[in-house]
Amino acid sequence: MDFSKISHIWFIGIGGIGMSALARYFTAGDFTVGGYDRTESPLTKNLASEGMELVFTDDPCMVPLHYLDKEKSLIIYTPAIPDDNSILNYFRSEGYKMHKRSEILGVISRNTRSVAVAGTHGKTSVSTLTAHLLKQSETDCSAFLGGISKNYNTNLLTGTGNITVMEADEFDRSFLQLYPEMALITSLDADHLDVYGDHDSMVRAYQEFTGNVKDGGTIIINEKIAGRLRIPEKLKSYTYGFMDSSDYYPSDITVSEGAYHFHIHGPEGVIRDISLLLPGRMNIENAVGAVALAQLAGASDDDIRKALLYYKGVARRFDLRIDSDSIIYIDDYAHHPEELKYCVESVREFYGDRRITGIFQPHLYTRTRDHASAFAKALDKLDRAVLLPVYPAREEAIEGVDSGIIYERMNLKDKQLAMKEEVPDLLEGMDIEVLITMGAGDIDRLVGPIEALLKRRI
Repeated sequence: MDFSKISHIWFIGIGGIGMSALARYFTAGDFTVGGYDRTESPLTKNLASEGMELVFTDDPCMVPLHYLDKEKSLIIYTPAIPDDNSILNYFRSEGYKMHKRSEILGVISRNTRSVAVAGTHGKTSVSTLTAHLLKQSETDCSAFLGGISKNYNTNLLTGTGNITVMEADEFDRSFLQLYPEMALITSLDADHLDVYGDHDSMVRAYQEFTGNVKDGGTIIINEKIAGRLRIPEKLKSYTYGFMDSSDYYPSDITVSEGAYHFHIHGPEGVIRDISLLLPGRMNIENAVGAVALAQLAGASDDDIRKALLYYKGVARRFDLRIDSDSIIYIDDYAHHPEELKYCVESVREFYGDRRITGIFQPHLYTRTRDHASAFAKALDKLDRAVLLPVYPAREEAIEGVDSGIIYERMNLKDKQLAMKEEVPDLLEGMDIEVLITMGAGDIDRLVGPIEALLKRRI
C-alpha cells in the first residue's frame, strides 16, 4: 500500500472509537481527513475541532468534492457499517481504493514493533495501561486505543521510537490482519457468535492470531485460558494472573486510602510497593498483564512503579465519576456477562455493604439472545437493577428478543424495565448509595446528566 500517492482519506463510520484513532493518525500525518457517521457525538465534535470534515447524512452528494479524486483518495470503512449504506455503496460501485480499518492497522503492524492486546474483555484497559507505562518510560510508544485514555484525553498516542500498541479486535476477525512482535490475550469468553457461529470457532480464530505473532516474538496469556491455546514453538510465552504459578502475578494486596497496594512478581524479580488508584480487582489483573508487556518491551521497574501511581484509567472503563462519602457513581463499558459480573463484584469488594443500583443497556440483539441467562445471573448480583431497551448497533431487530428476556430470567426482586429517556426522572426518586451505568451503546449519553443530577445531592 503506497500512501505517498494518497492525499485525501475518507472514513465511513469515523465516529467509532477505533476508526477515530486511525483518523487522528492520518491527520497527524498531514493527510486531508474527513468522514461520515450516523450521528453526532462528543467524539465527532472533537474530531471536527481537530480539522476533520464530517457529515451525518447518508448521501454521497454530501461528501466534499476533493475526496472524490480516485487517484488521490483512500476510503477506509468499518465492518460495523450496514451493507445498505449509500455512501459505502457509492464508493464501491465507482471503484475507489477501499480498505477495512483492520487492513490499514495490519500494514502499520507489519512496519513497526507492534504490541497487540486481544481478548473478549479487558483488552482496552490492558492496552491503554500498557501504552501509558511505555509512554512514561524511556522506551516510549505510539498507540491505537479502543477507549479514551483519561491521562491523555485521546485514543491515539504518537511517540518516538518504533513501538506501536494496538487493541486487537476479534469482531469480523479483524485481529487476523495484525502481525505483532508481542501479543497478550486476556480472555476467551464466548462473544460475537453472530460472526463465528459458535465458541469453538471463535477460539480457533484466536489460535490463528497467535500464529500471526512474528517469529521469535512473545505471547502472554491469562492463566485462566492458558490451557486452551497451543503456543507456536517460534514464540517465547508467559502467563499472568493472580495465581503464584503464573509467570507474572501480584502478592500482598491491600486496600487503604482509596488505593490498592501490592507487589508484582515476574521472571526478572519483584516490582515492590506498587500503588493503583483504580477500584476494581480486575484492574489489578489488568495491571499485571500490562506490566508484563511493558517490562518485556524495555520499561524499567522504577518507571513502571511511578507510571502506575499516576494512571487515571480509561473513559467508560470502571470510570469513577463521583466519589463522595454519600454517593459513588461509576460508568462502565461492560456489555458481556463476564464483564458485568466482574464490574459488580469489584464494586462490592471496594465499597463494602453499600446498596448498589445498576442501569444496564444490552448491546446487540444477537448477544442478548445468546447470553440472556448469563446476563440475568450477573445482574442478580446487584441490589437494584434497571434494564434499558437493547441498543441495536449494526443489527436489525430479532423477533422475540428484547431486554424482557433478561428481566424474566432474573431472580432479583428490585428490578424494572425503563426507556433511556426515563432514567433521570427515575433517579430523582431513588435513594442512591452506589450507582453503576453499564453498556456499550448510547447509554454514555446519560453519563453527563446523571453526574450533574447526583452532584446536586452531595
